[in-house]
Amino acid sequence: MRIIFIVIVFILTSCQSYKKLHEKAIVVDTHNDVLSTVPMRGLNWETDLRGKAHSDIQRFKQGGVDIQIFSIWCDGRKENAYQYANIEIDSLYAMINRNPDKLMLVKTPAELKAAVQQKKLGCMIGVEGGHMLEDRLDYLDSFYNRGSRYLTLTHNVSTSWASSAMDETRTPDPDGETKNITPGLNDFGKQVVRRMNELGMMVDVSHVGDKTFWDVIDVSTKPVIASHSCAYTLCPVFRNLKDDQIKAIAKIGGVIFLNFFSGFVDSNYLTRIQDFNKKHKTERDSLRNLKWSSYEIDEWMSKTYSAEAEVLRPHMNQLLDHLDYIVKLSSADHVGLGSDFDGVSSTPRPLDDVSTFPLITKALLERGYSKKDIRKILGENFIRVFNANMN
Repeated sequence: MRIIFIVIVFILTSCQSYKKLHEKAIVVDTHNDVLSTVPMRGLNWETDLRGKAHSDIQRFKQGGVDIQIFSIWCDGRKENAYQYANIEIDSLYAMINRNPDKLMLVKTPAELKAAVQQKKLGCMIGVEGGHMLEDRLDYLDSFYNRGSRYLTLTHNVSTSWASSAMDETRTPDPDGETKNITPGLNDFGKQVVRRMNELGMMVDVSHVGDKTFWDVIDVSTKPVIASHSCAYTLCPVFRNLKDDQIKAIAKIGGVIFLNFFSGFVDSNYLTRIQDFNKKHKTERDSLRNLKWSSYEIDEWMSKTYSAEAEVLRPHMNQLLDHLDYIVKLSSADHVGLGSDFDGVSSTPRPLDDVSTFPLITKALLERGYSKKDIRKILGENFIRVFNANMN
């Protein structure tokens, strides 16, 4: 009986320990797509979207998220991309204005600190894709003035001045077009990086091709980030970072923020999902004929066949294996969390939505990470690289 009592006390103490640690830590997520995906479906993340989306205001609070960087995104082939990006920024501004007791725009380290002290969700902006600059440096300045504190140089489609990882590694593309790209940054691309350094805007190398990556490392005078990427060695897909890239980011004081997408965490997931898609090919083809995007189709399939989709998902432990791997290659100073919630169709079990971030803190304690290192991973590493770029 005494042994059972001791075990119960230990479990309760451990539970309280991770919850207390998570509550006191500053939790930063560097990538969430709710702004660009949820409104497209006629939903409002001020309301309870449980079962409909990964994110809403209440669940950010439940997950202990202090600072959320909201992705400003549109497809790389979209016309008037700059205008579209500003509409998304307007929508975030409107959301903050409607909820001043819960949300706060964050542009500076001082404002970040104030948001945490006031227990408001600090809302930051990251522009995901240099195509939204439309080849104009003054548009970069405009994004910065409106609050963007990082720019992902490319999305999957290359710009005229930077090559993407997808274009460098896969030709022809899914639409059957042959890519004719010049790998790396051209002179204008180097101007973009230099101007970002001058402004204090973080250079984000998630999505960029290898040649672009190394050009960035050569040009940037400030620490760079990968806002939502994992380790290529553990999951060899085009979007993940190779060992020498991880070491290079760490060497200049940068940070890699882990992407929660199942396909970037577990390479076997891609085989499982391919089999799943073949099984449901007729439905997928019908939705494609209706001009649905790949993301919309994947999301619909995962909800329609939820039991099948659940079995496909890897476990959170595999995501944390990527974290362990990056730490071993560098240190706990160079890794963080960039979930990609509401931008992906599948995440590791049981990371179902933004309310589940405390489970990561619990798992890191169980893996033997010190409280000091956990606080770094949860948010302090981001704060450091943010400060380094702003100074």
